[in-house]
Amino acid sequence: MKRALPTIIALVALVVATTSLFVHVGGSTEPVESTVVPATVTRVGSPEVARDPIIQVVERVQPAIVNVTTDTLTSTPFGTQSGQGVGSGFIIRSDGIVVTNYHVVEGAQRITIITPPPSNEHFEARVIGGDETADLAVLKVDATGLPTVPMGTSSNLQLGQKVVALGYALALKGGPSVTTGVVSALGRVVEAQDPNYQPGNTGGGTRTYRDAIQTDAAINPGNSGGPLLNLQGQVVGINTAGAGQAENIGFAIAIDAARSTIANAVANPNKAVAYLGVVTRSVTSDVALQYALPVDSGAYVVDITKDGPAGDADIRPGDVIVEFNGQKVVSSQQLGNLIHGMQPGAKVDAVVARSDGNHTLTATLGTNPLP
Repeated sequence: MKRALPTIIALVALVVATTSLFVHVGGSTEPVESTVVPATVTRVGSPEVARDPIIQVVERVQPAIVNVTTDTLTSTPFGTQSGQGVGSGFIIRSDGIVVTNYHVVEGAQRITIITPPPSNEHFEARVIGGDETADLAVLKVDATGLPTVPMGTSSNLQLGQKVVALGYALALKGGPSVTTGVVSALGRVVEAQDPNYQPGNTGGGTRTYRDAIQTDAAINPGNSGGPLLNLQGQVVGINTAGAGQAENIGFAIAIDAARSTIANAVANPNKAVAYLGVVTRSVTSDVALQYALPVDSGAYVVDITKDGPAGDADIRPGDVIVEFNGQKVVSSQQLGNLIHGMQPGAKVDAVVARSDGNHTLTATLGTNPLP
């Protein structure tokens, strides 16, 4: 009997290890759960995934992360240069207050805010405040009931703390990109390439960011102006720059450094400025000779903004604006002053000189996107 004991123990162990065993209970045979625990497999849509804090942050704030698209038109000694820029921003108030980087909207002739899918709503925006040196701009759109993202604080950030960056990286379609990482340094002073630098401009082609948050969450072109968030879904920074030659390092403006500028812009927004949508240069004797103009003074229209007030009024490149709102125009600067003295939405007559004579055109002034 002693020799058979190991065999009996082995048989019992084998039975227990099977996926289920049957015992006789009250004259019937019923299955009993096995003691063998299978490996856990987490599936998309499972409670484990739904509780992921990063997913919760993204679901909470994504509707308030917007695409900021700009149309630019710049006069150069060689003519005009048009272009389009794309950046990111985030809505902080339901009545249409949006925060982004200054360099995202710098020089814009038009600023368009686009909400993420599935709504994809388009809004015209204007700058109501900001700080060029801090690379911060505050925008306003005419809308209500918009989704928002709450602002947090950057003063209690810790090295190694997890953060989430959202933005329209590389201008890819289909909504904002999500990248994650940690706070890898605080209080950085960073020299970053100015994306809008033109030869001859001041500043040497770089911007200086002070008290910046360093993170290894990927920040790529197009991310500029988007939020850096903690795991409570609060904005702790404004994504602004990659690290150039370095890899896996990006920087964000600390939200505490931007808070007063944002609050001031909301409380005291810059007055809306009228807008015609033209790039002009003063007519001199040399300019009149160069372009064979019929007049020797006025504002020569070099180019116009696409779909702007000037184009709607049939003002064309090559025209010379010689009268505006009943006043004679002798220079480009004077025309600008006359436009800025009007209110957005005002209807005004402009007299343009062409080779076939003068023409009186009526324009409805728009709102300049920049102060």
